Amino acid sequence: MIVCTFNARTLASDASIEDLMVQARMIKYDIIGLTETRRHESHHAVFDTGEELFLGTCDKRGVGGVGVLVNTNLAKSIDSFECLTTRIGRLHLNRCGSLPAVSIFIVYTPTSHYDEREIEKFYMELEKFYKEDHTFYKIIVGDFNAKIGPRRSAEELHIGTHGLEWNEQGERLSEFIMSTKTIHGNSQF
Repeated sequence: MIVCTFNARTLASDASIEDLMVQARMIKYDIIGLTETRRHESHHAVFDTGEELFLGTCDKRGVGGVGVLVNTNLAKSIDSFECLTTRIGRLHLNRCGSLPAVSIFIVYTPTSHYDEREIEKFYMELEKFYKEDHTFYKIIVGDFNAKIGPRRSAEELHIGTHGLEWNEQGERLSEFIMSTKTIHGNSQF
């Protein structure tokens, strides 16, 4: 399964959605987690090709919004998509053939310019939703606004071996990864 993430910067207009679809069809993907969609109304579309698009809403300030684009070959496996907050969404896929049931969380973390309490609240909510989800296979994708560098010690097995540098947001993400016993795959930009 090829799961990607894309910071859309806006999917508030039909033209921006059309552009997304044109660009998505040029790459090989099964699921694209979408962040910073900035929509004021939720949106669900099924395209002629069989692809499905789910978009949640942003907050009152026009910030955030998450969604997901599911390719035709997985569309029949969709159980549900829900926006848990304006920054956290969850796609449930039912078991289909050799594909097990999967929950995919799409997240858009506040930047370091936000108050520490708001960043902490985001991670507490994400951890709560993650731990409450009883699907065996769970994936978290999105824009964490963080830099995680290479593993610094043998104990940091949850961190991949590739990366350039760390920042404060990366430290916070690393704490989340350790508390949820998840693994950070190597990031590409």
